Amino acid sequence: MSSDYVEINKENIDKYLNELSKEYKKLVGRHIPAEIILIGGAAIVENYGFRNSTTDIDAIIFAASVMKEAILKVCDKFKELPSDWLNADFKKTKSFSNKLVQHSIFYKNFNQILDVRIVVGEYLVAMKLCSGRRYKHDLSDIVGIIKEHNNAGNPITYAGIDAAIKELYGSWDNVSEHAQKTLCEALKCNNNEELYVAVDNNEKQIAKDLKEFREENPDEAKGKKAEELIDIILNKKRNNNKK
Repeated sequence: MSSDYVEINKENIDKYLNELSKEYKKLVGRHIPAEIILIGGAAIVENYGFRNSTTDIDAIIFAASVMKEAILKVCDKFKELPSDWLNADFKKTKSFSNKLVQHSIFYKNFNQILDVRIVVGEYLVAMKLCSGRRYKHDLSDIVGIIKEHNNAGNPITYAGIDAAIKELYGSWDNVSEHAQKTLCEALKCNNNEELYVAVDNNEKQIAKDLKEFREENPDEAKGKKAEELIDIILNKKRNNNKK
């Protein structure tokens, strides 16, 4: 996301969704309702307190085709938003499951035309595990979600997460070792606040290292996925530490 764009947070997300419902209603009238299911960063921003913002809103969208036009109209009104401020690109990733719809909770209705639902708890953890990117917020989000549920006296258990993984994806096959390790640490840790800070800082460092590596080694980086490059970077660091 360009630095020219504002991040989406608790203070402005409802404003954008409310405006979206107005634009959509103008285009379709009163009789074709829409539903948006927030996942990922937007779900965390709306339902948890450990993370304040996200760069865009990943969602599952059920609406008339003119919803795309409504999304762009909101972007035209609020110049701080990129054209893909609300998108369904998530459906192309391995963390998508059709069953997520069944495991979302109602959040709010906007202008009697747009229902917004959110994925939370074990199912949001399951999604983050399946995504498992070390250079984004996936791993720290896992720790943060577990931390907040513990603090609220409503702990998330391994059994609950296991059931969510199997319900959404059938098995743990697509969950990386580092994601599983982070989960185990979060479930066992007595100080998840400290763990959250450590994991979050590590993600930021990896993202920084990844950016620098791509800039300094364009030929080596060409054609390689981010996670593959991260392994190369970490191996180089380990080898340098041995010298």
